[in-house]
Amino acid sequence: MSAFEQIKYEVVDKVATITLHRPEKMNAYTRFMMGEIIQAMDQADADDNVRAIIFTGAGERAFCAGADLTPESGDRPFSSTTEVDDLSDDVVRDGGGRLTLRLFQSPKPLISACNGVAVGVGATMQLAMDMRLASDNARFGFVFAKRGIVPEACSSWFLPKIVGISQALEWCMTGRIFDAQEALDGGLVRSVHPQGELIAEAQKLAHEIADNTSAVSVAMTRAMLWRLSPTEHPMMAHRIDSRSIYRMSRSADAKEGVQSFLEKRPPEFPDTVSKDMPDFYPWWDEPGFE
Repeated sequence: MSAFEQIKYEVVDKVATITLHRPEKMNAYTRFMMGEIIQAMDQADADDNVRAIIFTGAGERAFCAGADLTPESGDRPFSSTTEVDDLSDDVVRDGGGRLTLRLFQSPKPLISACNGVAVGVGATMQLAMDMRLASDNARFGFVFAKRGIVPEACSSWFLPKIVGISQALEWCMTGRIFDAQEALDGGLVRSVHPQGELIAEAQKLAHEIADNTSAVSVAMTRAMLWRLSPTEHPMMAHRIDSRSIYRMSRSADAKEGVQSFLEKRPPEFPDTVSKDMPDFYPWWDEPGFE
């Protein structure tokens, strides 16, 4: 267990859990919490023993009740108090977007276990996660239009990809709070579970990945599906598919994957993300804030 103030970070049996931990404020999001989550992500990504990461909130009431509207720092809840004319200045950057971009860059599978209320950034931060599970008392809300602002945390990019443009527009334009069943019906969450079973279900999913797959294969798959699906032509995917198969078919993991199948035994993949990613990874140039 690592020492943080507004989150908890724990690794057990190849699965890291990041818990938003401000239960007295329903785990409301602050820039300090953002920094701690990013720090925990840096720690998890650097640890080859971590094969999947689960996110949840402290208590049974809330995953995250959105941005803290009365931050103790005295800052504005949605942006810096610093005034600048240049909108490409780093001070302009949205804190939710800083977090979701960091999550997007991770090579690890990210699983959300939404254990209660998730509104504003509490909902949008989950969009950069790969799989979202919810408790039966979960409530979601993209409430920005009711606060006089707009969707943040890169959600205008993530949300339509997950639920489709019409559903995304309806939830964002109405700003309504909706329950776990509507989230399931709309494709926002994978499954809904009783509160007491949620973490166990998330761990079950995490271990299905961690115990049976190649870490390098999963890292490449995550990057390929997130980054290649928006490209203008399937040739962009074919290029990376081909190069990946060509390089990885010669790897120790590929040899083990075939051998374990033939021998009808669980695989023991030796390659690691820190040392054995294909030599052309990453194949993209990370854009800056301009």
